[in-house]
Amino acid sequence: MKLKTYLFLLLTIPLFSFSSHKYYLSLTEINFNKETKAVQVIINVFMDDIELALNKDFGIDLQLTTKKELKNNGIYFKKYLHKKLEFTINNKIQNFNYIGKEYDGDLVFFYLEIENVENVKTLSVSNKVLTHHFPKQQNLIKVKVGKKNKSVLLTKENYKTSIKF
Repeated sequence: MKLKTYLFLLLTIPLFSFSSHKYYLSLTEINFNKETKAVQVIINVFMDDIELALNKDFGIDLQLTTKKELKNNGIYFKKYLHKKLEFTINNKIQNFNYIGKEYDGDLVFFYLEIENVENVKTLSVSNKVLTHHFPKQQNLIKVKVGKKNKSVLLTKENYKTSIKF
């Protein structure tokens, strides 16, 4: 019996060292479209993470991508994003429009737009998406204005950035 226990432990303990590690990362792509005078924002997050956050924050049960998916869930996504994101362009806080969402595999893509933007000389972003529920959450910000590209990695402690163009 001791031999069986020893062999079991010998074979299973190394498996624990290969357990998967969950990464908490979102991507926010920001693009200034000079022709439409709009800043277009696409955010992608892991579906299970955003679902958990909204379920806890709003006391709901989204059940994304199931037959029981909560109707009108866009209301909750919109509220959440307005609470967790702030954009300042040329030293002026900007309101953004929530355009909608799209599912792709285990990701949710959110589409936002800031209208009536003549130019972008400075852009400040405050991004607290998912950091309350996932302390190791990192939010990668990629910005394109004209031919200039800039990227910044934000965390729970360092959730703001300011970029000059």
